[in-house]
Amino acid sequence: MHIVIQPEEFDRQPWKNGGGVTHEIARVEFDGHLHWRLSLAEVAADGPFSAFPGLARILTVIEGAGLILETPGGPIAAHSLDPVLFPGSLPVHARLIGEKVRDLNLIYDPALIDGAVRLVDDTHPLQEGETAALFCLSGQFGLPDNEIGPGAVALLDPGSPAPKAEPGATGLYISLQAASD
Repeated sequence: MHIVIQPEEFDRQPWKNGGGVTHEIARVEFDGHLHWRLSLAEVAADGPFSAFPGLARILTVIEGAGLILETPGGPIAAHSLDPVLFPGSLPVHARLIGEKVRDLNLIYDPALIDGAVRLVDDTHPLQEGETAALFCLSGQFGLPDNEIGPGAVALLDPGSPAPKAEPGATGLYISLQAASD
C-alpha cells in the first residue's frame, strides 16, 4: 500500500523555536512519543535550529546552495542534495551559503528507527520491501495506480511495489527501518 501526499496537503506550522516555518509532510508517534517525522523547512536567514533531544536528524538541502551548520564540535557543511546526519540535541546555528534554502528533514528516534536518505534517479532502482518515503525532486515516479510528481511524497510500506523512475526523474528516498539491536 502507498499514500501520495501533494505539497498543498503538507501541514504548515511554526518552527519549534519560533524562528521560521516548516511544512510537515508526515509523522508517526505513539502515546505522545515521536517515532519519526518528515518535513520541509524554508530557511531565509541565519539562525539557531530547534533542539530535538533524544532524536536524530538527517537534513538534505533541496533548493539553494546550502548551509553551514555551526556546532560546538565544529562546522558541518550541508550542500545541495548531500544528506547530513546529526543528533537532534546538538546545538546548531545555521549560516546560509548564498540565498535562502529549502531543506528536507527526517527527524527520528534512533532507538526505534534506522533512518537513511539517499538521492535516487532512473539509473538506480528503488528497493521493494521497505518502509520508506519518496520525495520527488523532478520528473515523475510511477506507481501501479498513481504518479509522484515534483514536490509530492509517496509513503510506502513493505508490501508496496517500488516506484519506478521515468527517464530523467530524481528524488530523495527515505528509508525508515526498525532499529537493529
